[in-house]
Amino acid sequence: MIAERISERMKALNLTQTALARLAGISQPSVAHLVKGRAAGSTQLHKIARALQTTPEYLTGETDDPSEGALPVPTADDVADQVGGVRIKEIDLDYGMGASWIDGVPVTEVERVFPADWLVQFTRAHPQYLFFAHGAGDSMMPTIMDRDIVLIDTTQQTLNMADRIWAVAFGGAGMIKRLRPQPDGGVKLMSDNPSVRDEVAYDGELSIIGRVVAVMRKI
Repeated sequence: MIAERISERMKALNLTQTALARLAGISQPSVAHLVKGRAAGSTQLHKIARALQTTPEYLTGETDDPSEGALPVPTADDVADQVGGVRIKEIDLDYGMGASWIDGVPVTEVERVFPADWLVQFTRAHPQYLFFAHGAGDSMMPTIMDRDIVLIDTTQQTLNMADRIWAVAFGGAGMIKRLRPQPDGGVKLMSDNPSVRDEVAYDGELSIIGRVVAVMRKI
């Protein structure tokens, strides 16, 4: 009964064994044993039921209604409240290091929840003015690697300190660069990779999107 009903709920929710394991916080082999009927039950059955949006009673056959007694699926707001978190937009746009073309490119976004006390280590800006994006390329190595996640604070758009790292638009391209004001009024766009040539922007060629206040990467 357990194997049959777990499989039924996985199909209804379009979940793979790996996805179910991740949602329930258990191992994929544990899910596989249950689905194949090799285990009569599980000490984690309540977690599996919650991930499948049902109850342990339904999975074991004590009831035939998968929704009876099931807890509602938590929303992003619920999760934020539980962890004392804030919601920050993540956009599917790569900021080149060199450059990524951004003019006319459609951008989609999702919201991620992060702990508020973690966020204030990097910026005091309201979350609505922050977003995550990805670095692309190698010109800012080793500070920012290809596919690193960068947190951009759009409240900071005034170049009041030299050599910090900024997300900018230059010539229709999105870039992440260090910026340094020049005596002649230009702005030098500098790369941390010494093999990449610096550029200089003049007369409104450069638009500052925001300052990069944090970098995250897989290790």
